Amino acid sequence: MPCPHYDIAIIKRSKGMGAVKSAAYQSAENLYSEYDHKKHYNRSKEKEVFHKEILLPAHAPPEYADRSTLWNAVEKSEKQWNAQVARRIVVPIPREVPKERHVKLMREYCRNEFVSRGMVADLAIHDKGDGNPHAHILLTMRAMDEDGKWLPKARKVYDLDENGERIRLPSGKGWKSHKERTVDWDEPWNAEKWRRDWADLANRYLEEALLFLCLPEKRGMELFKQGVELHKGWKIIRETESRKKEKVLQRMIDLIGMSYRKANNLDISCEPDEGRGPVDFKLSRGQDITVIEVKLSTNKQYLLGMKRRF
Repeated sequence: MPCPHYDIAIIKRSKGMGAVKSAAYQSAENLYSEYDHKKHYNRSKEKEVFHKEILLPAHAPPEYADRSTLWNAVEKSEKQWNAQVARRIVVPIPREVPKERHVKLMREYCRNEFVSRGMVADLAIHDKGDGNPHAHILLTMRAMDEDGKWLPKARKVYDLDENGERIRLPSGKGWKSHKERTVDWDEPWNAEKWRRDWADLANRYLEEALLFLCLPEKRGMELFKQGVELHKGWKIIRETESRKKEKVLQRMIDLIGMSYRKANNLDISCEPDEGRGPVDFKLSRGQDITVIEVKLSTNKQYLLGMKRRF
């Protein structure tokens, strides 16, 4: 799978941006910035934030696990009006990878690419249910020493002559020097590496998901699940008269899986009784049997009841 969208941006004060403001945007948290003395909050993102957490390198202060503490500390460490305060990366998550695997995928990526090199990664996974899950990663741009103190982004290095001696400036006042970055995180080759490594890791998770779905009974259930949850199949069920819902549901799964069943020697029975009362469907292939019960409910006790039943 190619990586069609992988966005990298620098959070710059000169553009009216800030670390606390950016963290509030992606996490949908109400955060107060000690730099601009404003509260920042993005209510529009609240419902789509599926998961959020801060991943710390081993030597980072534990209090940086708090989002407000971390990004206000970052803002405090930058003194210039035009400082670059953070790096933001937005990556797409393959929709074929099960939602329950998204957190593991993003944690693995962040730890391998950023945290292992000393960056703090503020991760937020967004999913509006429109088939476009994606992750926001906000990264620190300064390294920390072993005590968790922010280090300079660059240091002065004196130029030396062929004898290893400092070179005096023509004015006679001071020595010729240049600046060197203390870390290589800003080097252009990083962008290509991060994109390539993301594509490789996402492909691995995608292949695992597709291998799982290659099991005939799993693939049949996944097709039906996608039809109901992602393609408005639930709307057909909800808007049908109560006495006809079961028949409509049975017809839906019959149509969705007809060609696949025939190709893989699968059999579907509607409302079979397996000894604990009738269920909506039974999928069988030889001795392998899977039962499916479909409910549209907001009752939090539903899952517990179904687990007790089956």
